[in-house]
Amino acid sequence: MYPNGQQTPPSNVRNPSPMMGLEQSSPIPRDETQNGGGGGGGGIAQAEFAMFNSKRLQSDLEVMGNKIKQHEDNLKFLKAQKNKLDEAIVDLQVHMSKLHSSPTPRIETSDANLQGEDINEQILRYKNSAAGVLSLLETRHGAQGSQWMLTKGIVGVVAKLGKVNDENLSQTLSNYLGSRSMLAVVCKNHDSVVALEPYDNQGSIDRTAGLHGLAASIDWTIKDNFDAICLENLKPYVGQHIADDPQRRLDLLKPKLPNGECPPGFLGFAVNMIQIDPAYLLCVTSYGYGLRETLFYSLFSRLQVYKKRDDMISALPCITDGAISLDGGIIRKPGIINLGNRDEVNVRFAKPIASRTMDNYSETEKKMKELKWKKEKMLEDMKREQVLREHAVFNFGKKKEEFVRCLAQSSSTN
Repeated sequence: MYPNGQQTPPSNVRNPSPMMGLEQSSPIPRDETQNGGGGGGGGIAQAEFAMFNSKRLQSDLEVMGNKIKQHEDNLKFLKAQKNKLDEAIVDLQVHMSKLHSSPTPRIETSDANLQGEDINEQILRYKNSAAGVLSLLETRHGAQGSQWMLTKGIVGVVAKLGKVNDENLSQTLSNYLGSRSMLAVVCKNHDSVVALEPYDNQGSIDRTAGLHGLAASIDWTIKDNFDAICLENLKPYVGQHIADDPQRRLDLLKPKLPNGECPPGFLGFAVNMIQIDPAYLLCVTSYGYGLRETLFYSLFSRLQVYKKRDDMISALPCITDGAISLDGGIIRKPGIINLGNRDEVNVRFAKPIASRTMDNYSETEKKMKELKWKKEKMLEDMKREQVLREHAVFNFGKKKEEFVRCLAQSSSTN
């Protein structure tokens, strides 16, 4: 692209190819420029060509110089935007610290055992688990522990990343997933997963580094194996979302019986019945997907939720990805139905807490996530712009060398 958006060279070098061909394939023989028949005309032609070539190179250098300036201006703009983001992040961190130090309002509910604080206690029962180590870190160090996890690319433990209003639904969803999935450690990318568990030269776990090193520092040992989920490696939901829904629930087609009607007792899809902290609704991955599109869609897919077992069994013809009922019924996939008494999984999703302070904190945390995501994208743009500038500077240097050689040749012909 040339200056002012031109797709073609400037008019003074619009068609240089004939002369360039003359220079490359048919140079003027030295004897013709010096014999009597030429009368010195060949020397004039060669001088004119050298002058034309130098003008062409000078024009190219101007274009390339403008390109370098454009990249430098872009870098200057991106750095200014990054500085503004840094200032905004610091301001939000101060605001969050004030909210975090505010007294927490007393919770009046009969479901106190499902509140966030007790989710930590449930997880801490698993002393030999990776989830237990992370929960202890958050319990002891609060916001600092959460910040440490974020810097390591750890989003959290599955059980703590969503909330469910109904206690029966929470229990059934936990039974459906099982303790292993409820205690899985969720990371943003593959590098974060690898950093959880380094190995020595013999292929054994290095218990002085990663999550094992953290466990050792608090006198715990991770004995149980555990699942680590990489959000950016999950196949996300890429369809539409329900319009004007602050929770950004997925716009999934309701199941229909052969008669075209929605099955009686159908309550919705499990992936949409999880309430997600506003901080995780957007921009968890570098591609802009939140937990609902990645983690919970991967765990539940189109798992249907029914009021009773009988409703669920009656809806078998339109169940494609499994179903559960509030009274404990589970169909993992068509043809496989759980029977017997319902298992009591010790780790369940918490119930949302209605608190203005927590809402403000969540909203601020959401803004923080968005700002950090924007900063990550800004740094990527700056890195890309720097590479383009360096490439342009390299090309400018090569063209300048060619221009200097042309000037030297032009001087030697005069």
